[in-house]
Amino acid sequence: QNEKELQDVVKQQEEKMLQLIDKSGEVTRLKAEVSQLKRSLQHAETEAKVLWEEMRGKEHQVDTAYVQERVILRREVDKLRLLLLEKEDEKLRLTDKY
Repeated sequence: QNEKELQDVVKQQEEKMLQLIDKSGEVTRLKAEVSQLKRSLQHAETEAKVLWEEMRGKEHQVDTAYVQERVILRREVDKLRLLLLEKEDEKLRLTDKY
């Protein structure tokens, strides 16, 4: 009887572990989705910022190629900033881990 009870407890613990693993995977997926949404928002904000800067000083003549180049350059800067932050976070995680 004790062996049976022990087997039941072990089985329950295994089921709980599987549920935690499933939840962990979902959390990871949601974090990735949030990260993607943040990047999309950052791109939109970058475009809006560049367009606003360009439109502020000009009334009718707008060089669209120049504006597009500015948007692309600003995106690149934002990507580099994001990579730097990710590397710094990774470094902190590794430091905390070890």
